[in-house]
Amino acid sequence: MTTPQKSPAAETWQIGKVTVHRIAEVPLRGFGRWLLPQATPDVVAESTWLSPFYVDDDGQLLGSVHAFAVQIGDTRVLVDAGVGNGKARPFPAWDHLSTPFLDRLAEAGFTPGNVDVVINTHLHQDHVGWNTRLDGDRWVPTFTNARYVSAQAEYDYWDGVEQEPDQREMFADSIDPVREAGLLDPVDVPDAGVEVAPGVTIVPAPGHTPGQVMVRLDGGDRTAVISADCLHHPVQFARTAMCATVDVDAEQATRTRRALFADLAGTDSVLFGSHFDAPSAGLVRKDGDHYRFLPVELD
Repeated sequence: MTTPQKSPAAETWQIGKVTVHRIAEVPLRGFGRWLLPQATPDVVAESTWLSPFYVDDDGQLLGSVHAFAVQIGDTRVLVDAGVGNGKARPFPAWDHLSTPFLDRLAEAGFTPGNVDVVINTHLHQDHVGWNTRLDGDRWVPTFTNARYVSAQAEYDYWDGVEQEPDQREMFADSIDPVREAGLLDPVDVPDAGVEVAPGVTIVPAPGHTPGQVMVRLDGGDRTAVISADCLHHPVQFARTAMCATVDVDAEQATRTRRALFADLAGTDSVLFGSHFDAPSAGLVRKDGDHYRFLPVELD
């Protein structure tokens, strides 16, 4: 294993028989100020291993909005769907984007017509946007032959709360058109998880949202986990109780995160960070009473 070099658009790993591509959409710079305010420069400086990939020279957090394109045999699975182009969003860095995301996805061999499954790990604006694209004045499904999967518990949660206007707008432009096209498939997810494609299993990961799921990949001789928003930045390996300001249940989010770290620590199972800047894949290792993230390239 060697440490990979930064790539602004794509990284690729082989996990046994599973190929994983990271497809970048939008960089996140200094996002810790509002998302992880406890990650001050002094706190970050305690974990020297965060540099140079995950913090800048001023100790501010570096991150990314991206998707993972997973291929196993002839099956193509897109894990999370970014922000999307042309959508009205309250966060200025995501508002009315115009990025070459679909071109980057096509370079990895994934087109709107050949994706089999889209997994929305949870229903936030930066994970569902490319569910749809604009066709004239209508939002229509981007991946016309795909089964769009998320946890039933996630849909039930959002149906049962008073949504903010921007969340309602996100449902209108990124969820409802998929439902109306008959492509939406909310599933019950038991504690042991449910396989949604060969070697691809979604597992409950509550806390950030009540119905969030992680994605476990079984490559035969090696396994991996795509974290979703169980954690947002590698600093949380060193500070496992550090929660995001948008976590619905911070205590549950901490329990989920700690259980994930304990499960992976010291193994060769790879963790893919859903908001980690490149390199986004690595191993989990104990570091005294805490953990650290060891980025790797898998040949």
